[in-house]
Amino acid sequence: MKFELKTENENMSKSFSQFFNIVFFLTLIIILCDVTLKLGLISRNHKIEYNCRLLYVEKSKPHFKKLSRLSNLKSKQQIWEFCREFIK
Repeated sequence: MKFELKTENENMSKSFSQFFNIVFFLTLIIILCDVTLKLGLISRNHKIEYNCRLLYVEKSKPHFKKLSRLSNLKSKQQIWEFCREFIK
């Protein structure tokens, strides 16, 4: 008959590995969320720049509507000033 004793070192190593796994995954989730937010901001800025350039080429109502939605500006004059500042 075999007699085995479990030591606390095994329990401690398991708890340390679980702790580091949890910290690793939480850090990974935070980094991925940050990257997603940054990509969303870059995408929004690109859309605004693209629509401002289209507005300078072709002054049409759909471009004003898109820019109004993206920038939360209501009047055409505000949108023009915003585009001038954005493209510079």
